[in-house]
Amino acid sequence: MYKLSAPDLLIKESLKNCKKYKKIDYGNSSEKKSFMKGALMNGKKTDFPFFTHHQNSIYLDNAATTHKPQQVLDALNQFYTTVNANMHRGIYQLAETATAQFEATRVQVAHFLSAADPIEIIFTHGATAGINMVAHGWGNECIQEGDEVVVTELEHHSNFVPWQQLCIRKKAIFKIIPVTPQGLLDLSNIDEIITSKTKMVAVTQVSNAIGTQVDLEKIITRAKKVGSRVLVDGCQAVPYHSVDVKKIDCDFYVFSGHKIMGPTGVGVLYARKNVHAEFIPPFTGGGMVLQVSSEKTTFLKAPRCYEAGTPPAAQVLGLSAALSYWKTHLAKGILDHVALLTALTIEGLQKMPYVRLLGPIDQLKKSGHLVSFVVDGMHAHDVAAYLDQYGICVRAGHHCAQPLARALGYEASVRVSFYSYTSVEDVMFFLKVLETLHS
Repeated sequence: MYKLSAPDLLIKESLKNCKKYKKIDYGNSSEKKSFMKGALMNGKKTDFPFFTHHQNSIYLDNAATTHKPQQVLDALNQFYTTVNANMHRGIYQLAETATAQFEATRVQVAHFLSAADPIEIIFTHGATAGINMVAHGWGNECIQEGDEVVVTELEHHSNFVPWQQLCIRKKAIFKIIPVTPQGLLDLSNIDEIITSKTKMVAVTQVSNAIGTQVDLEKIITRAKKVGSRVLVDGCQAVPYHSVDVKKIDCDFYVFSGHKIMGPTGVGVLYARKNVHAEFIPPFTGGGMVLQVSSEKTTFLKAPRCYEAGTPPAAQVLGLSAALSYWKTHLAKGILDHVALLTALTIEGLQKMPYVRLLGPIDQLKKSGHLVSFVVDGMHAHDVAAYLDQYGICVRAGHHCAQPLARALGYEASVRVSFYSYTSVEDVMFFLKVLETLHS
């Protein structure tokens, strides 16, 4: 890795200790109050061992994955060292303990999402797995030739490609809600896009690429009016927002554990009870069967019929620890904190004439958690490599959202994204380094 020169180190050290961000004019008293509230969470790195090992790292890639507090690492270690048994199989005490912990987490997740019943919570290997389970298990059963499936131009490939491929298999019609040049969804002709032939609407709650927060109510109201099912991708919402799936009124909801400080390899699929009858288990095998004979097989009831094979037991318990940490430490302040950092970043980037910001800027400044931009005359990968020389970690590319990139006229962008441990000083240092690109 590039070694910082003496002047670079002085800049970084001075920025770490600077107080000049407090002199920024934030206008009215409510904005000042919001700033100070956000600043209270500023720099909470001590709970995250990653920063003990990478003290000079400025980690701004939280939309990709978040770091893990010690409590999550302890939960993983405790399972493997003190339990390490397979749930729902053994009748010895350790297996019973593993089962109890696993099912207690299901109840916890149900409460976290405000689901009506824990049987609506299905553990998966990630959000992508959850969406594909619905596309295959529900889609293969319910989508027929000529039916319509609607997605949006904001979608991550994981909530785009499975539906596209389903439509190809079933000779169904694949429709896309377009974006405006500002990165908002164009819902002006939503009645023509979501029609009586529409059987599924799959939509993100918050864009992973440009941070757009979607008006779910308008889309879901129209979908329900025509009798369509709705799947919501909540990967970029759950780490920052309290979620109520009953209030959202969706049929399916997915999120990833690793984006909310949990381990990799675990996710959640919420499937409302009234869709279970039409949601055929997409995977079969051990752990999900009731009776097997040479003639036929009968399955267990939900949710176990959707969890074939050995479950990600340790990861589920790590997720439990992550959700507990979020509820205790982040629930009341995380959104204000990251919105403050987003606003600071946007204000800084707007002063650089060679930077083009992407997405709905006014919305992001109020309640965003990420900022995407392009730099004139430089590929996003080159910008990221330059920042990496100073220990600044950002994401560069199309962010698994190529249809959106084409719609907004860019090939690749730089994305910075924030979490509870991101400090104001981190943002100020990032902006200071970026200023040197064209100096």
